[in-house]
Amino acid sequence: MTIEQFWLCAGLTGQFLFSCRFVVQWLSSEMSGKSIVPIAFWYFSIAGSLILLSYAIHQADPVFIIGQSTGFIIYLRNLMLIHNERRQQYTGIEVSGAE
Repeated sequence: MTIEQFWLCAGLTGQFLFSCRFVVQWLSSEMSGKSIVPIAFWYFSIAGSLILLSYAIHQADPVFIIGQSTGFIIYLRNLMLIHNERRQQYTGIEVSGAE
């Protein structure tokens, strides 16, 4: 496998993971009968975004780099908020930045 084939596979894998988040969200919503965003959506977002960001850096595409790095920060922050909220629910202790 050449280095270009490796990066093509990496880019396609990242895009696949990023696309899976919509399938997870759709199936979760169908099962609950209302629109919801499950935590798996954010994990797929982070995994796909991180791989796509690596691919974008390899391709030296500034537009793609900015888009994926911005998204990555937002997805990570959403996971932090979710985990802080869950910690607060279980412990009754408010975590800084969870508001």
